[in-house]
Amino acid sequence: MKSFALVTGASSGIGEQICYSLAKRGFNIILTSRTETKLKTISEKINSKYKVETTYFSCDLADKDGPQNIFNFCESKNYHVGILVNNAGYALPNSFEKNTVEEEEKCIRVLGTSVISLTKLFLRNMLKKGKGKIMIVSSVAAFAPPAAIQVLYGPIKTFMNRFNEALNINYNSKGITSTALCPGYTVTNFHTASGVQDEMDSVPQFLKKSASRIAEEGVIGMLNGKKIIVPTKTWRVIVFLIKIVPQFIFDFLSGILAPGRYDN
Repeated sequence: MKSFALVTGASSGIGEQICYSLAKRGFNIILTSRTETKLKTISEKINSKYKVETTYFSCDLADKDGPQNIFNFCESKNYHVGILVNNAGYALPNSFEKNTVEEEEKCIRVLGTSVISLTKLFLRNMLKKGKGKIMIVSSVAAFAPPAAIQVLYGPIKTFMNRFNEALNINYNSKGITSTALCPGYTVTNFHTASGVQDEMDSVPQFLKKSASRIAEEGVIGMLNGKKIIVPTKTWRVIVFLIKIVPQFIFDFLSGILAPGRYDN
């Protein structure tokens, strides 16, 4: 049985860069996302550059059967997933009252429910092997006060951080570690796809970090068994301040640094 790292949302952004970071360390990669053509291109590029085995599986995690379909694919190929990277995500651009219940449910499924399902499915085989690594790509939004846009995004990421803590409490003693990677503003296509590129454009450049840097810090931390990673000194300082600065001051500063996100 061959061992692989499985990365969701692998066709762009942080997910794609995590694939490169793992591959250069010699890990075989299973890439998943909705876009098969991109997966094929990236898979072939990684295989050619790093000489590791790569494969891909197109799947939409907004589909409730998505996690099971990914797991079934791996089982049918006799692939053991020793590293699971839950990276897939998006956000809804409209205000909460304008989104349909179905839209909210699909978003929650991608950001939250699919993470739980994939982790549950692959954790069992990790436990049989007595070792495994899990990464949950969360966000600095997990620590921040609620925002005026993407109302559910921050709360779901907070939930994912708590889920990450629970995994570590229950499974560290059995050889499994879980890492929550919590980046701040990252230069990817996420904001365009989520319909909030204007807000991203207004953020000062010093707050925006590259996807490759985020991925590299995340992979190093995960392989070292770190439980929470806030990449870059800039964002570690900001998260520290979020925890100690009164909210009215944070709201004032956020209105300057990220206008639109915290405006009512």
